[in-house]
Amino acid sequence: MDIKKTALAGTLESSDIQITLSQGNNGINIDLDSSVEELYGNQIRRVITDTLTAYGIDNANVKAVDKGALDCVIKARTMAAAQRALDTADQPDWEVF
Repeated sequence: MDIKKTALAGTLESSDIQITLSQGNNGINIDLDSSVEELYGNQIRRVITDTLTAYGIDNANVKAVDKGALDCVIKARTMAAAQRALDTADQPDWEVF
């Protein structure tokens, strides 16, 4: 699926993650800013990539600012950003859950 517009989900509060999703053309590129990147960076990237792939998004630029979010929060924020970017926020894809 093609991203129709740039979308944002999440906050910069503790235990959250802010995901900004925009159009890309060379696969899924993730720019991660996290104080725990050394320990959990690969897992954070994997959750984001797997979630976007479930939506059929193959090309995207992702800016992720992590403040210690758990995997379930990362997935939820990525899903919200994807639905907003695809302009399908009113039609959730229940299979992705």
